[in-house]
Amino acid sequence: MPTEHGKRHHIDLNLGLFTLLLLLLIGGAIVRSAIATRLDGFTIDEAYHIAAGVSYVRYSDFRINPEHPPLVKLWVGSLISATGFHLSNIRPFADKADERNFAEEDVYFNNDFNSVQRRARIAMWTLNGLLLVFFAFAVHRTFGPGVALGTLLFLAIDPTVAAHLPVVMTDLPVSLLSASAVVLAVPALQGWAWKDLLMCSLALGLALATKHSAPIFLIFLVLTGVALALATPVLRSGDSRFVRFAKLSTVLIAALIILWGFYLFRYAESNLGREVFNRRLSNKIAEVHSPIYRSVLKGMASTHVVPRAYIWGFADTIRAGLEGRVDSITAFGRPYLGTGPRYFFPAMIALKLPIGLSVLVLFGLFVFFKRLLLPGSKLELAIVLAATLLFLLVLALGSTYAGIRHALPIVVLLAVPGGCAIQTAFTRRSKFWKAVVGAAMAVAIASAVPVMRPWEYFNEIIGGTKNGYLYFSDEGVDLWQRGKELAAYYHQVVEPAGEVPLLDYALFGPEEKARHLDWVGRDKKRDEARVSSPTFSGTILANAKFLGEKPFWDTPDLRHTAPTARFGNLLVFRGTFNCGGIFAQNLYYDARSKIYAEKPDLEEGERLLRQSVRLDPKEFFADIQLGNVCLKRGSRENALRAYSDALQHAPNDPGLVRSIEEQIRRVSSEPVGQVPELRDPFME
Repeated sequence: MPTEHGKRHHIDLNLGLFTLLLLLLIGGAIVRSAIATRLDGFTIDEAYHIAAGVSYVRYSDFRINPEHPPLVKLWVGSLISATGFHLSNIRPFADKADERNFAEEDVYFNNDFNSVQRRARIAMWTLNGLLLVFFAFAVHRTFGPGVALGTLLFLAIDPTVAAHLPVVMTDLPVSLLSASAVVLAVPALQGWAWKDLLMCSLALGLALATKHSAPIFLIFLVLTGVALALATPVLRSGDSRFVRFAKLSTVLIAALIILWGFYLFRYAESNLGREVFNRRLSNKIAEVHSPIYRSVLKGMASTHVVPRAYIWGFADTIRAGLEGRVDSITAFGRPYLGTGPRYFFPAMIALKLPIGLSVLVLFGLFVFFKRLLLPGSKLELAIVLAATLLFLLVLALGSTYAGIRHALPIVVLLAVPGGCAIQTAFTRRSKFWKAVVGAAMAVAIASAVPVMRPWEYFNEIIGGTKNGYLYFSDEGVDLWQRGKELAAYYHQVVEPAGEVPLLDYALFGPEEKARHLDWVGRDKKRDEARVSSPTFSGTILANAKFLGEKPFWDTPDLRHTAPTARFGNLLVFRGTFNCGGIFAQNLYYDARSKIYAEKPDLEEGERLLRQSVRLDPKEFFADIQLGNVCLKRGSRENALRAYSDALQHAPNDPGLVRSIEEQIRRVSSEPVGQVPELRDPFME
């Protein structure tokens, strides 16, 4: 029907032309990603995921890295295993630190890690490319070819998508699969045809097998299905509300069957007949604060509704993702402990999404609310927007340490109204709308596409990529990808000068050693005097995201100094500085590696922890670790002193304070050998 703005039209493309344009867009996105991320090393989690994936393929054992379901790890592990990878025999693990060190040592020391990364990137470009194809056809099925191509163009421009395309992480795959399930649910839950229902179930099942955020979309689809089953009139024979509920149940059951398939239809994580995680499932569930969450997890474990490794990872996700880590974070230039403000994620999306793409989203919302969409598209977009809102509300309740990567499902879902905006503008007669949308895309491309290291991208609202670290310290600022550039600078500049630098960029040793780096603290005898004093003179290689004000491990001297050199968010400082916070941090992690090793060295762990808390008494969690070590070594007095120091410096968290007070009471009154250790809240 004509309107004052012109007539509405579909963009008519035959399937062949649509597919060609689709593949060109995805190919261009992958080429752009390859160029923009060519300087990147592994993120901090990739080596861990890769070794876990190979172990799944070789041993059919899911004990390593159960924090994430296996789809991505199996995909990459299959290619890496088939093309050559030395994998050590699996052994029992003392805790996550021991397990992680085992996996990373295999990648960095027992294999050519550069070759592993190249093969892993190829695997992930292939996987994410296929998932983009799947998502585009899902949008095509629901909204038509014009919206599908516009949606894909939106994602091809976005720098966060480009940064995630090659990395062995679960955020982009679960985002594409969850969004596909939501989009496919619209025709499935309106027409109730088996083909649409099973495609929706396939997307949902694959999402569940990718990351533990997918159950949010499962809940959304259940609620949407119930609402549409009740609200949509029954117009044909063979259809009834009972049949609809039966079909909805089939969708959910089929999705769970797909999830079970990725665990080889086995409840146990291994064939050994006993639990072999780095920490018992009962302990993981007990660490969850919320009695409601604990009840849900216990119910899942008692009913065996999903595999045990999935429940273990779900408990870990609830504890770290929803309830929050006890970690310092800078948000909007202010320090927070555990999590940022409730408005963090809407603001993060506004700052990480190119301004031109945000304009497209706003125009898409305008089209929706002004009822300018093509006939039949309003309910479809309403469901997409409702899923977006639900996920955003869940994010607002959880922790903010991961930044934009945990909000990637929202970015993918927002691409759909962006695609609607593109189609609406270019199928109407209004030159003004065409000019606005064309200008928005041009601005987005100019802002985002030239950026190298797109993981670090921030838009112009906050001063661009170079200034983002001044305001935020989440994982959307940096996830340790600058290993290659750090090594190049060390070998070209620092090493020839005979210097031993202070590293405040990496927390885990395997990559540093594999790249043949030396640093203050590597040789304990040589560096004893230097790590005992907070003052350091020389070269410091620092992660920019840690320069904001923090409640512990703070580095105000570096914060107020201009760097000598910069490689993305790897900053180089030269001079004399107070680095007590850096030394305390490094000593704490060194101590943990000793305590949770295959063969623990408690004496050395205690010594390192005492050095750490002497340099920074505010790190209450290090005092908890120290109390645990003293408890294991049978020293009631030293354990009480350490726990008391932890209580003195603990944040104003009633649950944490109560747990420390209870530990002090038990150590004071019960036999030392019968008191369990108090879990360090800084550990996942």
